[in-house]
Amino acid sequence: MNTLRLLILLTVSVCLSTMNVYATESIPHKTLNANFTKLTQAFEQLDLAAIEQIYTDDAVYISETQDRGIISGKENILSLYSQFFNKIKRKNAKLEVDFRVLVRHNEPNSATDVGYYLVRFHPGKDSGEPVSEFAGKFVTVFSKDNKQQWKISVDSNTHAAPHFYYDAKPVPNLYYGRQFITAAKE
Repeated sequence: MNTLRLLILLTVSVCLSTMNVYATESIPHKTLNANFTKLTQAFEQLDLAAIEQIYTDDAVYISETQDRGIISGKENILSLYSQFFNKIKRKNAKLEVDFRVLVRHNEPNSATDVGYYLVRFHPGKDSGEPVSEFAGKFVTVFSKDNKQQWKISVDSNTHAAPHFYYDAKPVPNLYYGRQFITAAKE
């Protein structure tokens, strides 16, 4: 009888520990998706302080431009964004940015998202220029920092035709943005 009790206790113990492992390894879709909302808002508000909160201290940025090397460290990434945001401000322009995540790979302390982005550039009213848009593909790696917050540790993008963004289908639980309509239809 004692052997049976011991066996039942061991079985229950193994089941509970297995449940705990699965509970702690669930994919934090809402948290990761919220980072895309934060990025979108930061770009649209040209908010460098918000960008600062999204990246790890040792983050790496790989730009789509051929004449720029790999940018290492949050301070260098912020400097790049500062220049970009100041250029937009000087032109009295606005940005709209959106993302569509198609693939997410998750580990306990990191997650990699792959998808498309779209940027709409609204020139200053006095410029007489039309709204323009450009798109690209991205790979973003999120890592937990020392406070267990999910932040960007690797950010990489390349150019792509806007139709890839527009043609991307929603994937359950993954960020899908505001679903811009094509500029031609506006």
